[in-house]
Amino acid sequence: MSNPYTGPHANPYPAPQPVRPAPRWARKRYVLPALGLAWFIGVGIGASGDTTADAKPAAAKPQPTVTVTATATATATPLAKKPEPAPTVTATKTVRATTTVTAQPAAGGGSDDSGSGGSGGSGGSADVYYANCDAVRAAGAAPIHRGEPGYASHLDRDDDGVACDT
Repeated sequence: MSNPYTGPHANPYPAPQPVRPAPRWARKRYVLPALGLAWFIGVGIGASGDTTADAKPAAAKPQPTVTVTATATATATPLAKKPEPAPTVTATKTVRATTTVTAQPAAGGGSDDSGSGGSGGSGGSADVYYANCDAVRAAGAAPIHRGEPGYASHLDRDDDGVACDT
């Protein structure tokens, strides 16, 4: 058996390695916290403040001041007369309406073929015609009910039996 303490690897302590600088991350690990600690200590010292009992406040120097004075003079004015109302203006519009009326045949003298009898439901003069509601209002006939002269379905928009109601 051979001696473990002899041979090429007999030295239990290895030879010293050359010194290498520490990696960057290792340097940051020590340097940054040290800088932070130094900063906090510096802030603490600066914040303590050196106040001495013999320090005197700066004397105030006299300076000119500006004074503003406002005066108001109240004058009494007599009460104004009550204003008169504006004159009333009345506008008058004259409208000329023409109504065509056709005479009805006498009650007993004529034939029933004319179609102007009472079966039409027109009630009275069937020859009255209005083109629109403006013409009805101009004639002073608004509103026209169903069965009255001048009533037509084109004048009754809502078909309730009253033409030109609004």
